[in-house]
Amino acid sequence: MTIMNSITVNRGLPRIAIAVALLAFVTSLSISVADAASPSRWVKNFWPTAKAAGVSRKTYNAALRKFTPDPEVLKKASNQAEFKKEIWEYLDSTVTERRIKQGRELLATHRSLLRRIEARYGVDRHIVVAIWGMETSYGAVLDNPNIVRGTIRSLATLAYQGGKRAKFGRQQLIAALKILDRGDISLAGMTGSWAGAMGHTQFIPTTYAAYAVDFDRDGRRNIWTSLDDALASTASYLNKMGWQKGKTWGYEVVVPKRYNARAAQKKSARSLSRWRKAGVVRVSRRAYPRSSDKATFYAPAGKNGPAFLLLKNFSVIKRYNNANSYALAVGHLADRLRGSDAFQGKWPRSEEPLTDSEKTKLQELLSARGYYSGEIDGNIGSGSRAAIQAYQQANGLSTKAGMQKILQLLQAGK
Repeated sequence: MTIMNSITVNRGLPRIAIAVALLAFVTSLSISVADAASPSRWVKNFWPTAKAAGVSRKTYNAALRKFTPDPEVLKKASNQAEFKKEIWEYLDSTVTERRIKQGRELLATHRSLLRRIEARYGVDRHIVVAIWGMETSYGAVLDNPNIVRGTIRSLATLAYQGGKRAKFGRQQLIAALKILDRGDISLAGMTGSWAGAMGHTQFIPTTYAAYAVDFDRDGRRNIWTSLDDALASTASYLNKMGWQKGKTWGYEVVVPKRYNARAAQKKSARSLSRWRKAGVVRVSRRAYPRSSDKATFYAPAGKNGPAFLLLKNFSVIKRYNNANSYALAVGHLADRLRGSDAFQGKWPRSEEPLTDSEKTKLQELLSARGYYSGEIDGNIGSGSRAAIQAYQQANGLSTKAGMQKILQLLQAGK
């Protein structure tokens, strides 16, 4: 918008009056731009909002007195690269043999705690541990300084920068300041992702405020260093979202050869007995435990991949992360932790997935070529995918060139 378009000019006014009006407008615009560019001014202006929400002046000053925007948060907020993944690629990267093995070990280590949490909230312990694994690799992410950031600074940065994330940043910042006011965690101890997700199972502040619990009864809801509180809070949340005790998330199924999977996905929830009469049966051929349970049909790869009947608990998992791929990964990981086999249906892959050792080798080779600078941990996350994409571009490869192909080229010295 130009200056002249933003001022209504009365043609009867003397030119000096118009000039004065223009000067006043330019001056006010300069002040507002300066104010917007000043973190200290923003902190001062945001105080009335925090005060009205019940935040104490002492907490506010301690948390924001020295605020400067976090450049890494600004970078991530303004340039979130999207890496399109097929659902089987997502499952390959989340339901790994390493994660399954470690999850089973943790189930044994924390057997007593998980049994008590399950008894209190009625949520399957395997689901709780699967979410823990999905969110922070069982807490390993919390020790990674390249990922973990100060929550107050991150949220204040989102609020300060404006744009589409500003409302979220302001809302979550207020909730985070109130957590500090309550004394559940110190300012230094309140860490999380760049977007403000906190603790072992990544609660945003408003979700924490509503659903976190003090399971170890020490007077604080500590999802950062108290595993009791973190895992119980996850179970508490799922319970409040409607988790159905004693029931699973869904079943892998087989369908008749000429079954119209696309049409089936459009059908509303119906009883398992009706699905069975239509020829949709479990891959194990065992009977459904409760034929009256209602389920919807889901075939993410169409007729060329595994198919599922999804129960109510699948949608409850999606309250944690509203994506079918996430809920399917959590449900499948939970089943694998329990001892079940991998999905029997075959995904329409162009190549077989890398093993954990091959993923580590891929990272090592990309690092040696200068494409990757992250941790060599076999976890193909956003940093590894960005390195793969850079290698593809630098070598004129199609984005469809898979990791097996890239590994082979790197091993061949190309």
